[in-house]
Amino acid sequence: MTKALDIGCGSNPKNTFNADKLFGVDVREDVGANIYRADLVLEPIPFEDEFFEYVTAHDFIEHVPRVIYVPHRRNAFVELMNEVWRVLKTGGLFLSFTPAFPHAPAFRDPTHVNIITDETFSLYFDQVNRWATMYGFVGSFEIVSQEWRGPHLLSILRKVRI
Repeated sequence: MTKALDIGCGSNPKNTFNADKLFGVDVREDVGANIYRADLVLEPIPFEDEFFEYVTAHDFIEHVPRVIYVPHRRNAFVELMNEVWRVLKTGGLFLSFTPAFPHAPAFRDPTHVNIITDETFSLYFDQVNRWATMYGFVGSFEIVSQEWRGPHLLSILRKVRI
Protein backbone atom coordinates (compact mmCIF):
# COMPACT_ATOMS: atom_id res chain seq x y z
CA MET A 1 0.00 0.00 0.00
CA THR A 2 1.49 3.34 -1.07
CA LYS A 3 1.10 6.49 1.03
CA ALA A 4 1.24 10.12 -0.05
CA LEU A 5 1.43 13.34 1.94
CA ASP A 6 0.33 16.71 0.54
CA ILE A 7 1.85 19.54 2.59
CA GLY A 8 0.09 22.89 2.74
CA CYS A 9 -2.98 21.13 1.38
CA GLY A 10 -5.79 23.24 2.82
CA SER A 11 -8.97 21.22 3.18
CA ASN A 12 -8.42 19.24 -0.04
CA PRO A 13 -5.15 17.27 -0.33
CA LYS A 14 -4.05 16.32 -3.83
CA ASN A 15 -3.19 12.73 -4.72
CA THR A 16 -0.92 13.45 -7.69
CA PHE A 17 0.69 10.00 -7.67
CA ASN A 18 -2.57 8.06 -7.07
CA ALA A 19 -1.34 6.59 -3.79
CA ASP A 20 -3.48 4.07 -1.96
CA LYS A 21 -3.65 6.21 1.18
CA LEU A 22 -3.60 10.02 1.24
CA PHE A 23 -2.68 12.34 4.10
CA GLY A 24 -2.38 16.09 4.38
CA VAL A 25 -0.75 18.68 6.62
CA ASP A 26 -1.92 22.26 6.89
CA VAL A 27 -1.76 25.19 9.30
CA ARG A 28 -5.55 25.61 9.24
CA GLU A 29 -7.68 24.85 12.28
CA ASP A 30 -10.53 23.25 10.30
CA VAL A 31 -8.65 20.16 9.16
CA GLY A 32 -10.56 16.99 8.24
CA ALA A 33 -9.93 13.27 8.16
CA ASN A 34 -6.31 12.31 7.45
CA ILE A 35 -5.31 16.00 7.50
CA TYR A 36 -3.05 16.95 10.38
CA ARG A 37 -2.54 20.44 11.74
CA ALA A 38 1.03 21.69 11.89
CA ASP A 39 2.79 24.95 11.11
CA LEU A 40 5.61 23.58 8.97
CA VAL A 41 7.53 26.85 9.25
CA LEU A 42 8.00 26.11 12.96
CA GLU A 43 7.11 22.45 13.47
CA PRO A 44 8.21 19.10 12.04
CA ILE A 45 6.02 17.08 9.72
CA PRO A 46 3.96 15.00 12.20
CA PHE A 47 4.84 11.56 10.82
CA GLU A 48 7.56 9.02 11.50
CA ASP A 49 10.72 8.62 9.45
CA GLU A 50 10.42 7.02 6.00
CA PHE A 51 6.61 6.79 6.16
CA PHE A 52 5.70 8.00 2.66
CA GLU A 53 6.42 7.00 -0.92
CA TYR A 54 5.31 10.47 -2.06
CA VAL A 55 5.27 14.01 -0.67
CA THR A 56 3.74 16.85 -2.69
CA ALA A 57 3.66 20.62 -2.24
CA HIS A 58 1.32 22.53 -4.55
CA ASP A 59 1.62 26.32 -4.26
CA PHE A 60 3.12 25.97 -0.79
CA ILE A 61 6.91 26.30 -0.54
CA GLU A 62 6.85 29.90 -1.76
CA HIS A 63 5.08 30.70 1.55
CA VAL A 64 7.84 29.18 3.73
CA PRO A 65 10.37 31.82 4.79
CA ARG A 66 13.99 31.10 4.06
CA VAL A 67 15.10 32.49 7.43
CA ILE A 68 13.16 33.33 10.59
CA TYR A 69 14.37 34.84 13.86
CA VAL A 70 11.76 33.64 16.36
CA PRO A 71 12.80 32.63 18.95
CA HIS A 72 16.24 32.26 17.38
CA ARG A 73 17.67 32.20 13.86
CA ARG A 74 16.36 29.24 11.84
CA ASN A 75 16.63 28.32 8.17
CA ALA A 76 12.95 27.38 7.90
CA PHE A 77 12.97 26.36 4.22
CA VAL A 78 16.07 24.18 4.64
CA GLU A 79 14.50 22.60 7.72
CA LEU A 80 11.32 21.90 5.73
CA MET A 81 13.42 20.18 3.06
CA ASN A 82 15.06 18.12 5.83
CA GLU A 83 11.60 17.11 7.01
CA VAL A 84 10.48 16.14 3.51
CA TRP A 85 13.62 14.02 3.14
CA ARG A 86 13.06 12.49 6.60
CA VAL A 87 9.47 11.32 6.02
CA LEU A 88 10.13 9.97 2.51
CA LYS A 89 11.19 6.37 2.04
CA THR A 90 14.46 5.91 0.17
CA GLY A 91 13.54 6.18 -3.50
CA GLY A 92 10.41 8.17 -2.62
CA LEU A 93 9.39 11.20 -4.67
CA PHE A 94 8.89 14.84 -3.71
CA LEU A 95 6.87 16.98 -6.11
CA SER A 96 7.00 20.76 -5.86
CA PHE A 97 4.67 22.94 -7.94
CA THR A 98 5.39 26.60 -7.28
CA PRO A 99 5.38 29.96 -9.04
CA ALA A 100 9.02 30.74 -9.70
CA PHE A 101 11.45 33.40 -10.87
CA PRO A 102 11.41 35.21 -13.30
CA HIS A 103 7.61 35.13 -13.57
CA ALA A 104 5.52 37.88 -11.93
CA PRO A 105 3.25 35.49 -9.96
CA ALA A 106 6.29 34.47 -7.90
CA PHE A 107 6.42 38.05 -6.57
CA ARG A 108 2.84 39.29 -6.89
CA ASP A 109 1.36 37.68 -3.78
CA PRO A 110 2.62 39.49 -0.64
CA THR A 111 2.72 36.17 1.23
CA HIS A 112 5.29 34.74 -1.21
CA VAL A 113 8.49 35.02 0.83
CA ASN A 114 10.56 32.21 -0.72
CA ILE A 115 11.36 32.83 -4.37
CA ILE A 116 12.35 29.59 -6.10
CA THR A 117 14.40 29.41 -9.30
CA ASP A 118 15.07 26.56 -11.68
CA GLU A 119 18.42 26.13 -9.89
CA THR A 120 17.22 26.06 -6.28
CA PHE A 121 16.77 22.29 -6.07
CA SER A 122 19.56 21.31 -8.46
CA LEU A 123 22.24 23.33 -6.70
CA TYR A 124 21.18 23.27 -3.06
CA PHE A 125 19.35 19.99 -2.48
CA ASP A 126 20.60 17.54 -5.11
CA GLN A 127 23.01 14.66 -4.59
CA VAL A 128 25.81 16.37 -6.56
CA ASN A 129 26.19 19.91 -5.20
CA ARG A 130 24.23 19.87 -1.91
CA TRP A 131 25.04 23.53 -1.24
CA ALA A 132 22.28 23.66 1.40
CA THR A 133 24.44 21.51 3.71
CA MET A 134 26.14 24.75 4.78
CA TYR A 135 22.72 25.78 6.16
CA GLY A 136 21.98 22.45 7.87
CA PHE A 137 20.52 20.29 5.08
CA VAL A 138 21.19 16.63 5.87
CA GLY A 139 19.51 14.90 2.93
CA SER A 140 20.11 14.28 -0.72
CA PHE A 141 17.78 14.28 -3.70
CA GLU A 142 18.17 13.23 -7.30
CA ILE A 143 16.49 15.71 -9.65
CA VAL A 144 14.15 13.47 -11.66
CA SER A 145 12.63 16.27 -13.74
CA GLN A 146 11.88 19.96 -13.89
CA GLU A 147 9.59 21.73 -16.31
CA TRP A 148 7.79 25.00 -16.62
CA ARG A 149 4.00 25.01 -16.55
CA GLY A 150 3.30 28.63 -17.30
CA PRO A 151 4.71 30.63 -14.37
CA HIS A 152 4.94 27.49 -12.20
CA LEU A 153 8.02 25.31 -11.89
CA LEU A 154 7.14 21.63 -11.56
CA SER A 155 10.03 19.78 -9.91
CA ILE A 156 10.20 16.09 -9.04
CA LEU A 157 12.98 14.94 -6.71
CA ARG A 158 13.84 11.40 -5.57
CA LYS A 159 15.22 10.73 -2.08
CA VAL A 160 18.63 9.10 -2.28
CA ARG A 161 20.90 7.90 0.50
CA ILE A 162 23.97 9.93 1.17
